Amino acid sequence: MVHFPRWQVILVILIVVLGFTYASPNLLGSKQAEDLPGWVPHQQVNLGLDLRGGSYLLIEVDLPTAFEESRENLSGELRSALTQRGIAGSEWGRFGQAAGFTLQNPDDSGRARQAIREIVGPNLEIDVNDGAVFRVTYSEQDIRERSTAIVNQAIEVIRRRIDETGTKEPTIQRHGEDRILIQLPGVDDPERIKALIGQTAVLSFRFVHENFATGGRLPPSVKLLPADNPGPGEPESYPVSKRVMVSGDRLVDAQATFQDGLPVVSFSFDTLGAKRFGDATTDNVNRLFAIVLDEKVISAPVIREPILGGRGVISGTFTVQEAQDLALLLRAGALPAPLSYLEERTVGPGLGADSILAGEIAAVLGLTFVVVFMAVIYGLFGMMASVALLVNLILLLAALSVLQATLTLPGIAGIVLTIGMAVDANVLIFERIREEMRNGRGPVTAVDAGYRRAFSTIMDSNLTTLIAASLLFHFGSGPIKGFAVTLALGLITSMFSAIMLTRGLVVLWLRQRKPQALAI
Repeated sequence: MVHFPRWQVILVILIVVLGFTYASPNLLGSKQAEDLPGWVPHQQVNLGLDLRGGSYLLIEVDLPTAFEESRENLSGELRSALTQRGIAGSEWGRFGQAAGFTLQNPDDSGRARQAIREIVGPNLEIDVNDGAVFRVTYSEQDIRERSTAIVNQAIEVIRRRIDETGTKEPTIQRHGEDRILIQLPGVDDPERIKALIGQTAVLSFRFVHENFATGGRLPPSVKLLPADNPGPGEPESYPVSKRVMVSGDRLVDAQATFQDGLPVVSFSFDTLGAKRFGDATTDNVNRLFAIVLDEKVISAPVIREPILGGRGVISGTFTVQEAQDLALLLRAGALPAPLSYLEERTVGPGLGADSILAGEIAAVLGLTFVVVFMAVIYGLFGMMASVALLVNLILLLAALSVLQATLTLPGIAGIVLTIGMAVDANVLIFERIREEMRNGRGPVTAVDAGYRRAFSTIMDSNLTTLIAASLLFHFGSGPIKGFAVTLALGLITSMFSAIMLTRGLVVLWLRQRKPQALAI
């Protein structure tokens, strides 16, 4: 263990230099760090909500509305399946938690049941009264699976929408059965984020009824939809076909741009969407084509010529910000269910600054007490361990910066804990060296035996703590993960500082001074 080859010396020096390099941007302001050249490390530690300030939102996913829409779709699927098989039904609709219908011919009951099973699978419960009245409901297992899928899809859509805004290190996680917890560090405009999150963003392209200007009663296949921000002389509403020619899930891209000096949103379809869009515009030149977002007509242009390239433009009375937000919503996809806000809190940066100050004080006090203790108990060797401890903190800060990990208040607690644990390995080594000295060994052999025999104990203790930190990270959430990250990184850097850096300083001192006894 006292043999320290040249490659190890170079490796230690290289790691320490890189640590100082990657930790140094944290001494600058955020603006100064961003202005650094691209080839210079400029990453800083991301601060969590409790340190940086920001917004805290608790959202509830409206599962009943989602299931209501599912039952409406189920009713349509049942009607289509029976019609294709020549089975006549009546009284179609939803009855409580079920979709139902009545057979005109009770003899078709067996065929109807088989048709239902073929289109929807075994997870639906079918109840038949008098051989003709059908009620189809979702099973309990299917409801649980669908609920989980809806909430997970909502989380993914929310994550994509928030990521598009450039918010760093947001926390988005499931909270209970139907709730989502969102923490947005550094967000100074939570209302805009709420507007982006809460909008369902279901886009569809449909035709406007040809005789809409004449008024009169609408046919069953047409419904009246309001116009979104109509301009002067524009209709307040449009009679729009219920049939969707092309749906928004066929979009592959949407970007805010300008046309004739006005903000617009350009979009493009996938291959199938482009074909449908091209066929629809080819067969309906000079008709109004409504662009519907969340059951509002945001634009109803006239099809002047076939649009065959799978690309188009959504125009309207947009501001630049509104065009950017609409493009963001279309790229992120539609929410599977409406959302409601149960709780909203704003954490001011002043509170975060107080937490940072308290953490700094705790870290400085902990570091001071450890340095004094090591110097008093172990003398020169203790001072070497203290130097390694300072380097350990720098390496930990560099690792947090490179990994872009989020530092929270529990994370600061993990750093303070790391300060105490970082010297634990050195204490084990130094006590072992003392024991070897009492057994009559010389300085060199005592140091060699001390490091060699304490190494396995150090590895075991740090490995068990690392396993605990890994479990905390895997099963924990939010601040718990922050604590686990700093604890795990602190263990790794402390192992390096104790086994490599402190040992290197001790070996260098032994070679230079060649002492006859050790003052330890």
